[in-house]
Amino acid sequence: MNWVQLGGSLVAILGLAGIAHLLKLGESRIGDAAKAREMAEDMLAGFEARAAIVSTDGNAALVAGNGAIAVLKRHGAKVAARRLLAPLRIRPAVEGVEIDTGERLFGGVVLLGVIDEDVRGLEASLTRV
Repeated sequence: MNWVQLGGSLVAILGLAGIAHLLKLGESRIGDAAKAREMAEDMLAGFEARAAIVSTDGNAALVAGNGAIAVLKRHGAKVAARRLLAPLRIRPAVEGVEIDTGERLFGGVVLLGVIDEDVRGLEASLTRV
């Protein structure tokens, strides 16, 4: 292999990485409450989103819907969702709260910048019409 081939390969790899970045491929950040509601409705059949709380780092969210709460969590390059019923099991976490999903493989969901009163308020919104 000569230097021209090495340089050409490097330029091609950087070019493909740039295109992937422009197309936002692999982007799974939960940007805001509207995006969290949209994701929950897309991933959970029959789910009608109302209110949402998003972690400050964009890695997780809670979305209140029709009788249930959707828990969204970044999982690699994708976002995974689970439907939970109130009351949620909440534990304090560093700079936020952790929601125990009760599912070993899915694990707990940490919401940074969120306090337990925010989560309890979201749960209470399920009972309001």
